[in-house]
Amino acid sequence: MLPESLNNNQINELTDQLKIRESELGLQLSQSAQNAEPVALDQQSVGRVSRIDAIQQQQMAVANREQSALMLKQVSAALRRVESNEYGFCLLCGEPIGFARLEAQPHTPNCLECQSALERD
Repeated sequence: MLPESLNNNQINELTDQLKIRESELGLQLSQSAQNAEPVALDQQSVGRVSRIDAIQQQQMAVANREQSALMLKQVSAALRRVESNEYGFCLLCGEPIGFARLEAQPHTPNCLECQSALERD
């Protein structure tokens, strides 16, 4: 069953966006693995300021990887909802999620009202 607000073309368009995003995130995670590795603390080869900068860069890379991994989980979950014909319905209230919201965030599991309520709490 399709949400009232979505037609087959819209579902296909959103599914394509999700698949592209899933691929991009997978590639990004594989490419960023080296940047998130621990920084060597050899003061002979790297000065103190450079070492601190390298540690900050490494911490940012770790944070970016975590954010990308979370987004990949959300995108994969959305694709599973497409396969099970549950895509486009809010997981909290069960109401259809508007196309404009899905177009902006195709991975979103919640309608705008429920997401707003979650963020207020």
